Amino acid sequence: MIAALWLLAAQGLLGAFDTVWYHEWRARLPWKGTIASRELALHAGRDFLYAIIFATLPRIEWRGTWTHVLVAILGAEIVITLTDFVIETYDRSVEAGERVTHAVMGICYGAMLAMLIPTLARWSMRPTGFALSTTGVPAGLRIAMMLMAIGVFLSGVRDAVAAMKR
Repeated sequence: MIAALWLLAAQGLLGAFDTVWYHEWRARLPWKGTIASRELALHAGRDFLYAIIFATLPRIEWRGTWTHVLVAILGAEIVITLTDFVIETYDRSVEAGERVTHAVMGICYGAMLAMLIPTLARWSMRPTGFALSTTGVPAGLRIAMMLMAIGVFLSGVRDAVAAMKR
C-alpha cells in the first residue's frame, strides 16, 4: 500500500505540473471560453475524483461494498482521461511535451493501480464500511496528500466555473 501511495503522490506532482505549465500557462485553457469548455468540464470531474482519492487513501480503508465504489472511482478516472485525450486532440493543438507528460502520468497511474490491487482485494473481503488505515503511512506523506486533495479540489472548482462560462 505504501508504494501505491508514493506513486499516487508522484501522480499528483505530475498532474500539478501538467495543470500549471500546460493547461494554465501554455494553453491558457480557463480563458478560452467555449473552445475549451468540454476539456475543462472533464478536468473538473477528474479533479473531484482525485480529491476523494488523495484525501482518503492514506487515511481510510474502503471495505466490502465500498471497495467496489472506490474501484468505480478509479475506473471513472481512466474513462475521463481517455475521453480527455480525444477531446483535446480535436479542440486544440497539444504540445509534444504535454503528450509526453500525459504518457508518463498514465504509466504512473497504472503502476499505482497494480500496487493497490492486493490492498483492494483484502478490503473487499471485509465487512462493508470504512475504517481508519493502519498501514503506517508516514505523516509527511499523509499531509502532502491532503494538500494535494485540497489543491486538486480547488483546481476542479476553477475548471468547472471556467467551463460554464460559454
